Amino acid sequence: MTPSSPLNNIRIVLSHTSHAGNIGATARAMKTMGLKSLYLVNPKSFPDTEADVRAVSARDLLNQARVCESIDEALQDTVLAAALTARSREFAHETHNARDGARILLEHAQNHPVALIFGAETSGLTTTEVSKCQMTIFIPTNPDYSSLNLASAVQIMGYELLMAMSEIKMLHPKQLVYLQKTPASFNDIEFFYQHLEQVMIRTDFLDPQKPKKLMQRMRRLFSRIRFEKKEINILRGILNAVEKQLSRKPPITKR
Repeated sequence: MTPSSPLNNIRIVLSHTSHAGNIGATARAMKTMGLKSLYLVNPKSFPDTEADVRAVSARDLLNQARVCESIDEALQDTVLAAALTARSREFAHETHNARDGARILLEHAQNHPVALIFGAETSGLTTTEVSKCQMTIFIPTNPDYSSLNLASAVQIMGYELLMAMSEIKMLHPKQLVYLQKTPASFNDIEFFYQHLEQVMIRTDFLDPQKPKKLMQRMRRLFSRIRFEKKEINILRGILNAVEKQLSRKPPITKR
């Protein structure tokens, strides 16, 4: 792939991978489909000889792989993150099948980094990890036997991304204008969530001792929006104004 290829802006993120061999097999699957960027969140064993063996001729991807301590670190500076999961969730995000999800990721990857996240082999992604994403993707499988090997899942998504390349070249000019706007990054959105939570606590809208699932609901609400950086700045400005007004008001004396 050329340096300008949108595929170069797509991060494959493996979270808490248990078997080193699956990391190597994933690297091989990625290279076959033109993907280069591999991020590993707290792998059980890496570097590892088994990973090297399974990678075959894709060891260069392993050598370049970035090991992260958290999902937040792996998603830094991305503008869109998709969780690969087949599980139904209480607070479901926007959900797409593999083909449609690949197209959406590739559209945004034309100008900015995006991420596709895969969970641990046995347990998948946690609720917290999924909440960091703006959408979920599922791979349609046989309902009587839906189990997919990690590297196989990466291979399928890599294929869909590669096939979507021809569609992306035919995007309508109006769509391209939208994609050229400056989107809010993962960092921008996470700071907004932190700020929102602080203000909700200060205004007694959120009880930190009994938060229930309010922030999960807020994350699901805002995940439906593809924020521009200017829009996040406006929301942060509103929160700053609220905090300024709160600081001016004298404390209420209880009788």
